Amino acid sequence: MNFDFSDDQKVLRDQAKKFLSQQSSSARVRRILESDVPYDAELWRGMAENGWQGTAVPEQYGGAGFGHLELCVIAEELGRSLAPTPFSSSVYLATEALVLAGSDAQKKAWLPKLAMGEGIGCFALAEGPTAPSPKTIKTRVKDGTITGTKVPVADGDVADVAVVAARTADGAGDDALSLFLVDLAGPGVTRTVVKTVDPTRSHARLDFDGAPAEPLGAAGQGWPLVRALLDRAAVLVAFEQVGGAQGALDMAREYAMGRFAFGRPIASFQAIKHKLVDMYVATELARSNAYYAAWALSTGAAELPVAAAAARVSATEAFWLSAKENIQTHGGMGFTWEFDCHLYYRRAKLLALALGSARVWKHKLMDAIAEPRPTSRATHGGSE
Repeated sequence: MNFDFSDDQKVLRDQAKKFLSQQSSSARVRRILESDVPYDAELWRGMAENGWQGTAVPEQYGGAGFGHLELCVIAEELGRSLAPTPFSSSVYLATEALVLAGSDAQKKAWLPKLAMGEGIGCFALAEGPTAPSPKTIKTRVKDGTITGTKVPVADGDVADVAVVAARTADGAGDDALSLFLVDLAGPGVTRTVVKTVDPTRSHARLDFDGAPAEPLGAAGQGWPLVRALLDRAAVLVAFEQVGGAQGALDMAREYAMGRFAFGRPIASFQAIKHKLVDMYVATELARSNAYYAAWALSTGAAELPVAAAAARVSATEAFWLSAKENIQTHGGMGFTWEFDCHLYYRRAKLLALALGSARVWKHKLMDAIAEPRPTSRATHGGSE
């Protein structure tokens, strides 16, 4: 199988890298970090002009009609640049949920807005620090209205619509949950900003008190849809983490080559070499897993749960290692506010918990490996 990207996809990646290097510099990331502004609205509009939000949205609903591979290459560059936008919440989660389970009417109502960047979506699943499951979710829908609390919700403070997992029946089985669309500008919704380690990716607490809720997908199919949605999003977030790990590695290498001690670059010292090599190996391993997961996602392969979990685990570890060792490579100065090392460190810590912690995904990986699955023969970008 060929797990590489096509020439056109590589061109898209180069264009995205060039755009973000100009429009999402560390200075602009800091501007969001040091203010009360939740995201870079100008950058968001520029991304919309490039059609990124609608990359994997069918053309009939206002999207570009490309696929998930194109979305993966964009995600990697978003991670490298630490772009302060609600892209992952709106595109990887809310938009994917509508594409995956929305009715034709729901798609026509929301997908054009999301694809053009005129609307922002979010995914409300967690209800505190406990890993979400059919047993732990207490938010409930009755007679078309939803009551409960979701926290933390990535970009919940700026989103226009939320995809919410809620209980529709008693019991702890998978069939006790369903997905719903909730207009966050409607009645019965209260939003409270939640502080996190990385303010460039805003989070919120959503309190629902009789808010109108529209079913998304079949009743009682909420948890299978959540699992499918998380697997798809995990691949895309893994690419963001790979991009972030590469950005931290590049920053560490550049500093090590230009910083002199005892008359020579510190990159020539064995201790620094070991750090850079460890970062490189972890990043390349994560990249390999991400490429495999991209293939599984783009082809609908049966291996997607295993590939997504493996990509998620390895990318989380690679980004964390690279962000940490980038600071160490910079020495004492790496801990100061003036250096950008902490920008990668903050994002690495935040993404490590997005969609569930590394421990959660390690358990998912073990469960997926143990579950019998048919062998897939699907390919992309080449032949067997």
